[in-house]
Amino acid sequence: MTTIEKNLLTVRERIAAACIAAGREPGAVELLAVSKTFDAQAVTQACAAGQRAFGENYIQEAVQKIAELRQLPLVWHCIGPIQSNKTRLVAEHFDWVHTVERFKTAQRLSEQRPAQLAPLQVCIQVNVDGGASKSGVAPEEALALAQQVAALPNLRLRGVMSIPEPTPDFAAACTVFAKVKAVFDNLNANGLALDTLSMGMSADLEAAIQSGSTMVRVGTAIFGGRPKAAL
Repeated sequence: MTTIEKNLLTVRERIAAACIAAGREPGAVELLAVSKTFDAQAVTQACAAGQRAFGENYIQEAVQKIAELRQLPLVWHCIGPIQSNKTRLVAEHFDWVHTVERFKTAQRLSEQRPAQLAPLQVCIQVNVDGGASKSGVAPEEALALAQQVAALPNLRLRGVMSIPEPTPDFAAACTVFAKVKAVFDNLNANGLALDTLSMGMSADLEAAIQSGSTMVRVGTAIFGGRPKAAL
């Protein structure tokens, strides 16, 4: 058993335990393995251990990895910021995008999505705590953006994503994650029929699951410390 396989087993056990503690079914939360800065071999090892969904932050690095591993049955999620000159690469190569915070970006993704591909699955990124270093639309602006994105022809709006600032303890993390869940619930109450709440990482996945997350993004706990990012 490889180190990555052992780590995946541990993370899956954490997710299952957190679901049980929250009174939820153990299969209610999907694991997104964040493979940014790790090579194709690491992804292949994770795939061999049953992992299929992978998250990437750096577009060009990811596109190379996606091409190298195109024979594997993987689902690729863009979870990093998207510059306007990178929307075509994202639209052409990824299956999901978690970081839509402007209608212009969503519009470009829709226009540049190849006709032979399924609609691009997207999440609205929300900044619930006003962290200066965090991207995302303000909670009070999320509904208007979500309604605009949902109307685009080559996208399918799936939910909400957030990366709150680190918190000192479990209770504080739950308080912040509850704000994200409130945005998600409000969008659903307005008829958007969303199914994905992408929040929680290696350090705080238990609090995120307690607060209703349906997808946790875990990198370090699976792959270890990160090598220097590719340029």
